[in-house]
Amino acid sequence: MSVENLARESLTISGKPASSPLKDVRNLSRQMVGHFVANVIPCGTLPGEAIAGDVTTITRICLEFAVGMLDGRDIPGQLQRLQDAAGGWAREGVPIDTIHHSIAEGFKMGLDLVVSSASVKDYDSLIDGAKMVVEMLDTITAQVSLAYVRELRSVISEHHTAVHTLTSALLGGHSTSTMARECGIAIAEQYAVLALSFPPHAQESIPALDQKVVARRKLRRVQAELAKRCGDSALSLLSVDGGTVLIPADTFDRDGWAALVAQLSHAAQVGITAALVETSTVGIPDAADQAHELLDMVQRLDVTSGLYRFDELALEYQLTRPGPGREFLGSLLDPLDPFPELLETLQRHIANNLNRQRTARLLHVHTNTVDYRLKRIGQLTGFDPTQPVGLWYMRSALVARSYRATTSGQL
Repeated sequence: MSVENLARESLTISGKPASSPLKDVRNLSRQMVGHFVANVIPCGTLPGEAIAGDVTTITRICLEFAVGMLDGRDIPGQLQRLQDAAGGWAREGVPIDTIHHSIAEGFKMGLDLVVSSASVKDYDSLIDGAKMVVEMLDTITAQVSLAYVRELRSVISEHHTAVHTLTSALLGGHSTSTMARECGIAIAEQYAVLALSFPPHAQESIPALDQKVVARRKLRRVQAELAKRCGDSALSLLSVDGGTVLIPADTFDRDGWAALVAQLSHAAQVGITAALVETSTVGIPDAADQAHELLDMVQRLDVTSGLYRFDELALEYQLTRPGPGREFLGSLLDPLDPFPELLETLQRHIANNLNRQRTARLLHVHTNTVDYRLKRIGQLTGFDPTQPVGLWYMRSALVARSYRATTSGQL
């Protein structure tokens, strides 16, 4: 509703302007402020200068606005003053619910004064007055909320820029003490470096939907959940595909980190894969490289989503290093090249943590077929994937083969 449409004929009750009991704006605003302090609990915690200054000012603005509407006058000026005052409160960190509670209390007091002299003959005027009160509350609430949202966006933008700069500096190994003070975030001595991968949301493949919008919504849900679980201590550089997050290492215990990734996956509505490496602050750049290399290796193995730690996959990670060992292991699966169904079965079986039923279900075959293929793999390669030693070699060969294929340009 535009403010231009709020001006109308003045409202009368018992033959007098309905605004009459509100005309003494200065004294009435002081009375209302005293009522707010006594009855609206958050107001009682505000400093005295805020109550004597800002609270009284905004109360007076609302009263002048109400008088103007009751008298049928234009009120854009008061609304702009209200928005300016609310913006100042937002900058000072006054909770918006405190403002709205105070406004509601003020309207209760003002309404009691306006209708105190009403009689049965004023029924129609009271109905019109009730409608006008709803319009006043709607307009004032909207103006206050608009001012708060505008200020919040500004603060979030500034904070996001500062956090982005600080995170980039930590990942780059640069001195960050000054930047940390500027954005109000303490730098921890130890960090958990999380490399994250976000797969596409199911709705990103629907042609009728804007894929970029769906992807951004996924990212916003992850960021909101991260803020909910970690507060301002989490420093992140994220895109719709994933990225890097730095969180103080003592934020969660071992189970807590896995739970965090599960919570982020639930919020994103996709299975997030994460690799974690803990390090001192000065070691963040190397740890980030290591975490992303680990994440890359996990994705090459096509394992299930979830959290993976360096200490759990250190051996597999070492196999990714260039050298004759990697070349030898990568060649172990060459006999399977003419039989792509065997290679796929091996990959799926290992990715499913050796669960034959799940592998069969994903491949749309019987479990006996899985058993036959595993036996055939053992015959062709010389290593039985159903035995511990053979499984170790086959798993290592899958890791090494994925890197050999990349460096040689093979598919």
